[in-house]
Amino acid sequence: MKKEFSRIWSEAKNLETKVVAVAVAQDSAVLEAIAGAKKAGVINAVLFGSKAKIEEAAKGVDINLSEYEIVDIEDNTEAAQAAVKYVHDKKADMVMKGIVDTKTVLKAVLDKENGLRTGKLLSHVGVFEVEDLHRMLFITDAAFNTYPTLEDKKQILENAVVVAHACGVSCPKVAPIAAVEVVNPKMQPTLDAAELTRMNEEGEITGCIVDGPLAFDLAISHEAAEHKGTTGRKIAGDADIILVPAIETGNVLYKCLGHLSDTENGGLLVGTAAPVVLTSRSDSYETKMNSIVLAAMVAEKLKKEGK
Repeated sequence: MKKEFSRIWSEAKNLETKVVAVAVAQDSAVLEAIAGAKKAGVINAVLFGSKAKIEEAAKGVDINLSEYEIVDIEDNTEAAQAAVKYVHDKKADMVMKGIVDTKTVLKAVLDKENGLRTGKLLSHVGVFEVEDLHRMLFITDAAFNTYPTLEDKKQILENAVVVAHACGVSCPKVAPIAAVEVVNPKMQPTLDAAELTRMNEEGEITGCIVDGPLAFDLAISHEAAEHKGTTGRKIAGDADIILVPAIETGNVLYKCLGHLSDTENGGLLVGTAAPVVLTSRSDSYETKMNSIVLAAMVAEKLKKEGK
C-alpha cells in the first residue's frame, strides 16, 4: 500500500466504526472487500439481497457471515431501495453497490422520499496516488456528469474539495484543465476555468485555491511549469484536484492513470447526504477497499459538520 493511502487507513481505524449498507450483496468480490475493511477495523456492514445467493457468493471468500446482518430481499431493485433507505434513516453511514446495475442504485439514491438527495449536483471523485508524485490526485468528474455547465463545474469542484478535506488536504489546489493555459474565447473550457478562478478569488468558492485554465502538464509537473515559465502562477505543477472539462477527458485520464502508471486508487459518488461507493466488477480488491475507506473518511467529515 502506498504512503498516502496507508495514512488514510491508519486515520480511519481511529475513527468511530462506520456502517455500510451493501445493495444487492451477493457478489464475492464485494463481500471480500467488505470483510477486508471490517478486519481492518474501519467498517461494519449490513447486507441487503438474497440470503441464499449471499451465502453462495461467500463460499471461497474469507468472510464469516454470522458477523453481519443480512436483510433477505430477493428482488434486486427492492434490495437497492432498502439499502439506500437504511442510510436515509441514518442507520448506516454510506451505501455500496453490489451486483446490481448502477442505474438501479442511482434511482434509489435520487428517490425524493427515501433517497439521499441534498439539492446539490452529484459527482464522482476518483482519488489516485501516483508513484513519485508524492501526493494524492483527485480527478473529477470522470464518470457521472457528461458536459457540465459552469454552474455544474462549480458544484463538482466543491464536491471534490469536500473529499480532499476529508483526506487531510486542508487547502487543496484546484486546476480546471483545458488544452491551453490561456483564455481563448473560442474554447469554452478556458472561459469556465477563468470564471471559476474569479469566483475563488472573490470568495464565492472557498476552502481551496483555484487557478485556471491550466494545461494538464502545468498542473502536475513542476518541471513543465518551469520550462514554460509559469512558476509565478498559484498552481505550478502542484495541483491536488484536477477538474476536467468533460467526461471524455476525465474518462481517458482516469483510465490512463489506472492502466499506464504505478498507481493506487479509489473513488466515490458525492453531493449526496452520505457517500456512495459505485465500484465496478472489474475494479481490483485494492480499489474496492480504498473506495470504502474514502467513503468512511467523507462520512466522518459529514457527520462532524452535522450533514
